[in-house]
Amino acid sequence: MRIGIDLGGTKTEGILLSPEGEVARRRVPSARTYDGTLDTVTGLIASLEAQSPSPCSVGLGIPGSLSPRTGRVRNANSTWLQGHRIGDDLSSCLGRPVRVANDADCFALSEATDGAGAGASPVFGVILGTGVGGGLVLGGRPVQGYSGIAGEWGHIPLPISDRSEFPGPRCWCGRHGCVETWLSGPGLAADHRRVAGGDFDARAIAIGAAAGDAACTDTLDRYVERLSRALSVVVNVFDPEVVVLGGGVSNIDGLPERVEASLHRHLFTDLPEVRVVRHRHGDSSGVRGAAWLWSDAEVRSGAAFRPI
Repeated sequence: MRIGIDLGGTKTEGILLSPEGEVARRRVPSARTYDGTLDTVTGLIASLEAQSPSPCSVGLGIPGSLSPRTGRVRNANSTWLQGHRIGDDLSSCLGRPVRVANDADCFALSEATDGAGAGASPVFGVILGTGVGGGLVLGGRPVQGYSGIAGEWGHIPLPISDRSEFPGPRCWCGRHGCVETWLSGPGLAADHRRVAGGDFDARAIAIGAAAGDAACTDTLDRYVERLSRALSVVVNVFDPEVVVLGGGVSNIDGLPERVEASLHRHLFTDLPEVRVVRHRHGDSSGVRGAAWLWSDAEVRSGAAFRPI
C-alpha cells in the first residue's frame, strides 16, 4: 500500500492507494508554521495508514524542491518550509524513509503512470496555474537532474520574442520575461489588461473568446502561440512522446489541440509526433504522484519501510 501527501499552501491532501486503486483520501487545512506542518502531515499519514492492513510507503509532494547538497527546502512559496530538512524530519517522525519531490514532478509522474500519458515515455507534465512548472518522467520515474531543478521551464526566457515582448514583465525571481510571467493564469490576465484593458481573469478570457469577443480571442491566440514557442524548447531538448497540460489554465476548451498544431511549426524535425493532451486526474494528480514516488520494486522489496 502507498500513501501520498500533497503539501499545498492552503490545503494538505493525502491519499491511500492499493494495487487496485484509491482506498481513502483526506484533505485538511495547511498549517502556516513548520512545526505545525510536521504535525499535520504525520497526523494525516496516521489516519490513512489506520485503514491499511500493513505499513505503507510514504511520498510527499512540496512546492519548491530539496537541495541535493543540503537536503533543505528551497524555492518554496510556502515560505515557512524554506531551509528545513522536511524529508529527514518526517523520516525521523515516522521511523521509515520518506521520498520528497516537487509538486510538478508529482503531477507528471501521476499522469505518466496511469493518467493521460500512461504508456508513453518520456512524458513532460506542465503546470499552468498561479505559476508555471513542469516535470519530466522517463521510463516511469521522475527525472530531477544533477541539482534537482529539472523541468523548471517556468523561469527560462520566453523564446523567439519580438520587440513587443522584450524585455517582458518583471518576474518575482528578479528577471524579466520568464515563461511564467506570460503563461501563468495571472500572466494571461496581465497580457489582456496591457493590450485590451479590463480586469479579466483567465476563465473570463476563455468565456469571452468562446462567445466571439475579439479582444479575448486575440489574447487567447497570443497565449497559444507563446505556449507553443515555450514548449518547443522543452520538446527540442527532451523529445517527449507526450506533453500533459495541467493547472487551471489547461482547462480552457481546445487548448491542447491548438497548442499541438502550433507547436509542430517550431520543432527541429520533419516528422513531429509529440502529442499534447489535457490531464486525466486534474487536481488529484499531485497527491497521486506523491504516492508513486516509490517504485513497485522498492515497495515489494520492503525498501520503502525499512526503519531508519
